Amino acid sequence: MPQIIETVDVDVPVRQAYDQWTRFEEFPEFLDEVEKIVQVDDTTTGWTVEVAGQERDFRAVITEQHPDERVAWTVEDGDTDHAGAVTFHKLSDTTTRVTAQIDWQPSGLLEKLGSAVGVGGHAVKKDLQNFKERVESAPTEPGWRGDVPA
Repeated sequence: MPQIIETVDVDVPVRQAYDQWTRFEEFPEFLDEVEKIVQVDDTTTGWTVEVAGQERDFRAVITEQHPDERVAWTVEDGDTDHAGAVTFHKLSDTTTRVTAQIDWQPSGLLEKLGSAVGVGGHAVKKDLQNFKERVESAPTEPGWRGDVPA
């Protein structure tokens, strides 16, 4: 299963970075392939994404969440197979390192070809840059700050 790990430093406090990341329904504003996310409950989100020109729906479940530290998930229902985690590391009072790790199983010829040439890593890197621009320029309302033990 291919693994993607990308990192970006954002010029905001860790709480602000984490709060923006946990506002899942706003992901379409900075994640290019995400069309829509619906927060079903505290730990479940319904996603609609477009990958290689194909629309896909899936349900993701948060498997671990610790405020200002980590959000991990897995896909339990849908036509995609992946899991991942995003971690938040305080570098200073005003700077945070955000690291995304995604394990995914490409399906279909286009995804397998894309995986072979590193398209997924480039997409995640671009999405983290989009996140950086958003979190540094937009005021952030608090996200869900509940704790989900592993």
